[in-house]
Amino acid sequence: MDTMRGALERAKMLVGMEVDEESPPPEEQSFFDDRLYGFAICLAAGLTCTFLSMLVFFNPVKFGVTFTLGNLMALGSTAFLIGPKRQFDMMLDSVRIYATAVYIASIIIALFCALFVHSKLLTLLAIILEFGALVWYSLSYIPFARSVVSKVMTSCFDTEF
Repeated sequence: MDTMRGALERAKMLVGMEVDEESPPPEEQSFFDDRLYGFAICLAAGLTCTFLSMLVFFNPVKFGVTFTLGNLMALGSTAFLIGPKRQFDMMLDSVRIYATAVYIASIIIALFCALFVHSKLLTLLAIILEFGALVWYSLSYIPFARSVVSKVMTSCFDTEF
């Protein structure tokens, strides 16, 4: 616990934040530590589910459900850090409302294809759409990242000579 606190203090110093000379009361430290542990556990579980889904790639139901569950757990892990209400508000921000809508729609499509259609091809296409929507949604948190990626993709796939 003290090593994590020391690492956090060093990280604060590296990014130029002021380090408190006085440590917060033990109950505040415990709450912050619990949130970090919740984040780490949820993120690790989500990444594990996502990677384990590759083992059942040829079974569309198991693949679609495990991959989607892993993505949702990894995405939900940030709610431990900033809180679920703030996470929800940030998802509905005008900058990323369309990315959020496409991501949620792709999750629904992937689960529908996996659970009801049972088509390997459609499930695979839905998972590709879901992955792309997750990347686009994640890029919305990095300033100018989506415009840079758009320009790079346009220059890569531009057919005019």
